[in-house]
Amino acid sequence: MAIQTVATTPIPGQRPGTSGLRKKVTVFQQPSYLENFIQSVFDTLGDTSGKTLVLGGDGRFHNRDAIQIILKMAAANGFARVLLGQGGILSTPATSCVIRKHGAFGGIILSASHNPGGPDGDFGVKYNSSNGGPAPEQLTEAIYERSQSISRYRISDALDIYIDSLGTEHIEDMAVEIIDPVADYAELMSRLFDFEAIRKLFAGGFTMRFDGMHAVSGPYAKTILEDMLGAPHGTVINAVPLEDFGGHHPDPNPVNASELVALMAADHAPDFGAASDGDADRNMILGREFDVTPSDSLAVLAEHARVAPGYAAGLKGIARSMPTSRAADRVAEALGIQCYETPTGWKYFGTLLDAGRATLCGEESYGTGSDHIREKDGVWAVLFWLNLQAATGKSVEEIVTAHWARFGRHYYSRHDYEGIDADAAKLLMQDLRIKLPNLPGNTMNHYTIAAADDFEYTDPVDGSHASQQGVRIMMTDGSRIVYRLSGTGTEGATLRVYLERYEADVSQQHIPTQQALASLIALADSMASIVMHTGRTNPSVIT
Repeated sequence: MAIQTVATTPIPGQRPGTSGLRKKVTVFQQPSYLENFIQSVFDTLGDTSGKTLVLGGDGRFHNRDAIQIILKMAAANGFARVLLGQGGILSTPATSCVIRKHGAFGGIILSASHNPGGPDGDFGVKYNSSNGGPAPEQLTEAIYERSQSISRYRISDALDIYIDSLGTEHIEDMAVEIIDPVADYAELMSRLFDFEAIRKLFAGGFTMRFDGMHAVSGPYAKTILEDMLGAPHGTVINAVPLEDFGGHHPDPNPVNASELVALMAADHAPDFGAASDGDADRNMILGREFDVTPSDSLAVLAEHARVAPGYAAGLKGIARSMPTSRAADRVAEALGIQCYETPTGWKYFGTLLDAGRATLCGEESYGTGSDHIREKDGVWAVLFWLNLQAATGKSVEEIVTAHWARFGRHYYSRHDYEGIDADAAKLLMQDLRIKLPNLPGNTMNHYTIAAADDFEYTDPVDGSHASQQGVRIMMTDGSRIVYRLSGTGTEGATLRVYLERYEADVSQQHIPTQQALASLIALADSMASIVMHTGRTNPSVIT
């Protein structure tokens, strides 16, 4: 074995987005593409000698090849130890857990999250810092700047190592400890939730289906739900991670998890349904013929947090992304705690969690989590809902409708226009920003606009600032329209339109969501001239 220094040249376009660098698999397979980016990460981190790195991914296509490259580069750059999930498997929440438990310098997660996999699908690389959370924007920007001037990378010429058995391998002077990907995470969950109460729930005949979507959450759900909590065999479906996710889109929403949705609407449906995404950081919660929006899920868990042992002392605060509905704000007010509104991206919650200002966090994009790690956490959310049902003896629908009766219902939907022309999307947002000063006071479709702005955020802990985080149109009755371009896709642009309407009248809280939002949807479409700019008459996905 010997360490090689390989000459290279910068490759354009290696700026990480809100969740790392995501591109098509074929892009990552280009000569030096992955090597350039990983060396840029290591160069930006500085002296890594003697440090521990955590490494793993969601099992998608190219995961195993990328792991071998990164291991050899880590050895060449001085790392003393790598903790690698067996078979290259390590969910995003578990990576955060392992970093924090073992005091690692940081971690590299190989995932494109909820994006499709396979040879023609997507791939991604994300660096997480020593607190277990996504690298802050100043670090990702520094990585990008380094990628634009890189002239060489370092890599060992060692042979590939075997990664499918627990134990220790060596590359140069670096130890590669191949660890059980589930063990540390499962132990943490057993301390946060009342496992005995959940065992009794299942023993009493409670039924559930968890859809692993052939992604990385399957092994975690099988071990915890079936092996540790006694759920019947077969509770977890699509449990084996596949490189192409079985040809499906591993995004847990009613469109992509249609098999589970149909099951929960059938005769003799299970009591509870749940799903998680590609890297296990998102969740979908279902009752019998009843789906829970991510915004409502955050609010309900905050309302009932004390039922779980890990949160029995109460919450320090709540944080939500700006597009997420304001349901959690009402709970925070009732609890006498702060609710922080941040830009989209879990990295914005990190400083609040580290500073002890927030306990629960959530995003409308099916992400919920807490201060137990520094990522959103799909399996954690499912266990929280199980604990809640075990503690109250109520169904998902009963819990949510009681929440609406107390706090009011926030009708909420997101309309996604995927793969639109990037220039057209930018022009749409520019035109909206030009209109903003003149919108307040106008009445349109029976809505009077109270305020309109382009969301900006100053972190209350470190003072960092983020601008142009989404155009907000706020109505006098509390309704909102939010427009935002997503940073998680790999082709074209995705325009997301978020729609929210508050309803306090219990008798009006059971209208179908799209019907309840119909006039707001029409206003959102016309105000942004979506058809003119995109050529689309309907969204690609409605959630």
